[in-house]
Amino acid sequence: MYAIVEIAGQQFKVQKDQKIYVHRLNAEAGAKLDFDRVMLVDNGGKVTIGAPAIDGASVSAEVNGHVKGETVIVFHKKRRKGYQKQNGHRQSFTSLTITGIKG
Repeated sequence: MYAIVEIAGQQFKVQKDQKIYVHRLNAEAGAKLDFDRVMLVDNGGKVTIGAPAIDGASVSAEVNGHVKGETVIVFHKKRRKGYQKQNGHRQSFTSLTITGIKG
């Protein structure tokens, strides 16, 4: 059984006991969250599609903690002008474990 759910503006294909990383959420580690914006549920070949979301369906998850992603280097250069600028960025993520799919 899997579902496609929207979390923090992005869509994820999730299954029970799966660990995913989403953009940082305002929740403490160990908190239980429910996401009710479920777009699709596949239950053993029986597919239910929402328009745009399925009424009564939800995905529950538990917050494992907050982590930072890999460093992304941003480099700007203008040729023949002597202009160079280098910057780094680390995105903040929230680690979630999917505990159940109700649909």
